[in-house]
Amino acid sequence: MAEDVAQEVMLVLHQKYSHVTDLAQLLPLAIQITRFKLVAQARKSARRGENRQVDVADEPIADPQVNLILEAEQNELLDRMRSALPLLGERCREIFRLKLDGLSFPEIQSAMGAANINTVYTWEARCREDLKHLMTGTRRAQ
Repeated sequence: MAEDVAQEVMLVLHQKYSHVTDLAQLLPLAIQITRFKLVAQARKSARRGENRQVDVADEPIADPQVNLILEAEQNELLDRMRSALPLLGERCREIFRLKLDGLSFPEIQSAMGAANINTVYTWEARCREDLKHLMTGTRRAQ
């Protein structure tokens, strides 16, 4: 890259500044052109994502055992959630069903007939807390 920049600087000096022959003027001019070329190169590299590339040889190979452990933990969490959901009240189950259907909070507000969206936010937060406590086996402070 350094050779390319040097060559480009020399080319600009030859094509556009061939009339400058005094070394006292030529040297600062060459340094300024080099600075512009380096900044342009850095900007181009960042735009292309070249500055974020990682060598494949340096990256560790994924351990398949880690995925098995993570999958087992997720399955256990899912089982606890499946057993805790029927223990929730009807409103909580309905809120979770609507959220899983992809409805937004304003849509849930109209579907449940809530007067205020803040009411839905409060219901949802309390339902999440209740679900968390049912899953962990602890009791929520009332």
